[in-house]
Amino acid sequence: MTDTTNPMTTVFEFQRTAVEQTQQATHDALEAQKAAVDTLAESVEAMQSLQEQSTEMTQEAAHAYLDAVESALPEDAADFDELRAAVDDGFDNVDELQADTWAALDEAVDENVAAFDEYADNYADAVDSSFDTFLDAHEQVAESVEGAADEFDVAAN
Repeated sequence: MTDTTNPMTTVFEFQRTAVEQTQQATHDALEAQKAAVDTLAESVEAMQSLQEQSTEMTQEAAHAYLDAVESALPEDAADFDELRAAVDDGFDNVDELQADTWAALDEAVDENVAAFDEYADNYADAVDSSFDTFLDAHEQVAESVEGAADEFDVAAN
């Protein structure tokens, strides 16, 4: 039960509440950072999808251009089948290179997300340990000061 007649009790309760709120704010900030890292990792997937769509549209545009040129020329003026095959081969090479690049990037992002999560968890453990140690010491000091104040009050009366 809280001794409301001793002003020191109120001071120590205020301090303890402030420390506990700081500890919770630290945890909240870490969770926000973890969420931001996760969001960044997810945005890489969106960029990959956008890039793949862009490559596909570019290939379709190249085919449309070849179709337009072919239709404007006299029949058998040029062999567009070989040209289309060369365009497709080029895009296949680009797709393969991009797939390898995205796979490497995905792996690096996953490793970094895991490393950050581990760091954040270790940091949170260290914060909790530090706060717990401080709060234990704070409680001992509070009990000593409150006891001394109570004894002073008894002696004064």
